[in-house]
Amino acid sequence: GESTWDRFTHTPGKIRNNDNGDMANDHYRLWKKDIGLMKKLGLQAYRFSISWPRVLPTGRGKVNQKGLDFYSKLVDGLLSAGIDPFVTLEHWDLPQALEDKGGWTARSTTEAFVEYADVISRALGDRVHSWITHNEPAVVAWLGYETGVHAPGVKDLPASLRAAHHLLLSHGMAVPVIRNNSKDAEVGITLNIGWKVPASNSKMDMDSARLDDGKWFRWFADPVYGRGYPSDMVKYFTKLGGAPNGLDFVQSGDMDTIAVPTDFIGLNYYGRNLH
Repeated sequence: GESTWDRFTHTPGKIRNNDNGDMANDHYRLWKKDIGLMKKLGLQAYRFSISWPRVLPTGRGKVNQKGLDFYSKLVDGLLSAGIDPFVTLEHWDLPQALEDKGGWTARSTTEAFVEYADVISRALGDRVHSWITHNEPAVVAWLGYETGVHAPGVKDLPASLRAAHHLLLSHGMAVPVIRNNSKDAEVGITLNIGWKVPASNSKMDMDSARLDDGKWFRWFADPVYGRGYPSDMVKYFTKLGGAPNGLDFVQSGDMDTIAVPTDFIGLNYYGRNLH
């Protein structure tokens, strides 16, 4: 099925040089050779992301068995090579059919994600024991729904805050489902973190570093670990007009669901950020 990135990269002016992802590393056809390379390198684990629209073309409902079979064969091949499969369920590519209904700004997408997590963990849970729900939800929320430089290309701060909440909520809702389908599963979420360094000891620079850390890391890490949304950032987003009615998208019990106990946190660290 079509993903938000298929639509985004085929929209003129969205991607530099009008490139698209129709043909990337071709892992779908080269997976046996890729596993051979991994084995030659001595890798002990392989973290890969499953394409939601490849398995559920419209996001919910009928399963594309051919897509599911690919991941099953990949897992078997990895295990045969002595490589531990480490599955990421969502790495930015939401089915376009769900985006047409509001995407991550719609609460119904959290329910769709849980159904998707159930399908995958039922199919692979007998062999896969390491699971990541989302990869870098901050990127989806801020770049996808606030600045619009990533799919789906929305530029709407209030929408991005709703998207961030629903991404976190879907994580919390999916964790027990995965554990139920995958014996002895270890489940977590992966966040992107850059070490925030103020350019000087000035209040302006220190506040800037704190603000960036709050937006990109604390807004996601704090709720996952039961601290709720950071108060300084709630004030910041409210001042910007991102939450004119407060965090009205947060329903009773949501924060407890988001704070479901996890087994690990994945940290994608690219470098320091100077402010």
